[in-house]
Amino acid sequence: MATALIILAAGMGTRMNSDTPKVLHLIGGAPMLVHAMKSGAALEPARTVVVAGHGAQAVEKAAAAYDPATMIALQTEQLGTAHAVAQARQALEGFEGDAIVLYGDTPFIRPETLAAMSAARLTHDVVVLGFEAADPGRYGRLIMKADQLDRIVEFKDATSEERSVTLCNSGVIAADAATLFKLIDAVGNENAAGEYYLTDIVGIARKQGLTATVVRCDEAETLGINSRTELAGAEALFQACARATAQSDGVTLTAPETVFFAHDTVIGRDTIIEPNVVFGPGVSVESGATIRAFSHLEGCHISRGCVVGPYARLRPGAELAENVKVGNFVEIKNAQIDEGAKVNHLSYVGDADIGARANIGAGTITCNYDGVFKHKTTIGTDAFIGSNTMLVAPVSVGDAAMTGSGSVITRDVPDGDLAVARARQDNRAGFAVRLFEKLRAKKAKGA
Repeated sequence: MATALIILAAGMGTRMNSDTPKVLHLIGGAPMLVHAMKSGAALEPARTVVVAGHGAQAVEKAAAAYDPATMIALQTEQLGTAHAVAQARQALEGFEGDAIVLYGDTPFIRPETLAAMSAARLTHDVVVLGFEAADPGRYGRLIMKADQLDRIVEFKDATSEERSVTLCNSGVIAADAATLFKLIDAVGNENAAGEYYLTDIVGIARKQGLTATVVRCDEAETLGINSRTELAGAEALFQACARATAQSDGVTLTAPETVFFAHDTVIGRDTIIEPNVVFGPGVSVESGATIRAFSHLEGCHISRGCVVGPYARLRPGAELAENVKVGNFVEIKNAQIDEGAKVNHLSYVGDADIGARANIGAGTITCNYDGVFKHKTTIGTDAFIGSNTMLVAPVSVGDAAMTGSGSVITRDVPDGDLAVARARQDNRAGFAVRLFEKLRAKKAKGA
């Protein structure tokens, strides 16, 4: 059966105290909204509708960046969750299948949990995701009757007996799309908050003779983010899970609590990651690499046997072939480094192709930007770039060619040639002694 996702993302998030829409705050380098979309994507939805309100344009941009086919429905007034879901009706016009309601500020629902809800829909009209709460607090309560879910009661509307129930509502609901909207049409706002509660559809469904059930999950999956403190807690939870997954996949983390992963980091087994390494989005590392301490990586690919760092920065577009070495205080951006090449010390390599087994000396800089355009540097196989070489792009250094230390290379260097481009050294006999005597006398006079 086809599935549609309805992701509610219209809230302002007042407690975040931010100009950024709540659902766009980052966890593991991705907006919370994207985490929710990724979970739902496992169901291969036929349609995905994000209901936006506050900061709708930014929400739409973030959703489209993850899935360009995402549709946006606007909730211009915040009248409750049932009202929010109703805004997706037009986007789902003509759709036949199940709709699952998710929340953009609840990023940790597992794909397996949503699959269980879809399976439960085969035997029940309405499926609600619930959890046993350690501290039920102000959660809505799931009221069971025999083996059926009878109704959901919001905390502020619950009796003392109902508040003693520990089975709580996550807000995630699945139903046939047509049935969902029919039930929403029957929802009123006669409650303490004067809002149209999505949770009311369960009681309405039961009165209409429809069936309802609960799929249970761990409470941690239902964690909602409403404040900066909760956001930090969610980040810590995400990182703890990512570290545990990496270790179970055969990655060595010498100080796990100091390594930070992004939502899409891929690390091959037998890779060693030293302390204080940060992975931004878009990083893949093949098996058997070593990422040394205090390195920062984003948007890059690292092949088998590479050694990166310490204190290295790999930026988007950095592609390292097998057995490449990138050393301390080296920055690589939008550059292909071929097999066995070395960039070991204090260098910047941007917009470049570096040939196999080339050696890039300390302090080398590819001068790739003229203030308007970026230009490319090409360095051939087995080339040797002397320390403190400035390569003024566009420029190429041929196979087995060499540059002298301290050179400013502005013209192409043919294969096998040595290029030296620096001023002739002039030694002036005794000049240093005389100069210092003059300067010290001037300083003493001034004192």
